[in-house]
Amino acid sequence: MIPASINALLKTPALARTFRTTADWIDLEWWALNASLIHAAQFSRGALLDVGCGDKPHEHIFRPYVDSYVGVEYDTTFSATKASTHDRKADVLYDGLTLPFEDRSFDTVLSVQVLEHTPNPFELFAEMARVLRDKGTLILTVPFSGRLHEEPHDYLRFTPHIMRELCKRNGLKVKEIRARGGFWSVLGHKLNSYLGFRVLRMGGLVQALGKVSQEAPMTAAPRLWTLPVVAPTMVAIAGSARVLDRHLPDPTEMLGLLLIAERDDAASAL
Repeated sequence: MIPASINALLKTPALARTFRTTADWIDLEWWALNASLIHAAQFSRGALLDVGCGDKPHEHIFRPYVDSYVGVEYDTTFSATKASTHDRKADVLYDGLTLPFEDRSFDTVLSVQVLEHTPNPFELFAEMARVLRDKGTLILTVPFSGRLHEEPHDYLRFTPHIMRELCKRNGLKVKEIRARGGFWSVLGHKLNSYLGFRVLRMGGLVQALGKVSQEAPMTAAPRLWTLPVVAPTMVAIAGSARVLDRHLPDPTEMLGLLLIAERDDAASAL
């Protein structure tokens, strides 16, 4: 449980924003993911479907580019997440097998860190391609390296090569595959995740800030006495990882991938 004094601070909007901004900067995965989505948003348009939307944490990035924003979630797993308790949530729930929309219904399909959480990722990818209109855009992010999360529904990690193959199978043309983070961000994120969740035990606090809402509610009391040592260490790790990724890159290591693909009319007709 979060101490009452911390809860009171989080109810102050300016302080809550400061805490959230700091947490996002330390969280190398979130930082890299957010940067990727800001880049990808320029390719979105028209009617957008967010597959596995949670509490729609990325809607504000895409709203300036699209006419409508519809979120869909798998009803069984969504009900076990923190996001299901929020006011902002999915517009449509479905059975996890067939998206409840007609063929070619959306100009843009967005899916952020979802494929790893289904035991049938190839089928879900095909469903996203099915509801995409001609010349429509698929914007998809997947992990390459990361801790177990949303257990037991954490099944897979992905490479650039399988993403190209999935596009080929489903009549999509790859416009861009972009790595998120590098070797040092992978190391830094693992270290900071351990310090944050295992040492400081800040899971409940970051959920109160609106982060990791896709996971079950975290109720362990934070170890605030570790904060004077853990917090500056995490800041140093996050800063160092960014610098080292820039100057000592390794193209074979990454936190995850951003895929931007377009429905290819010629391929779809085959």
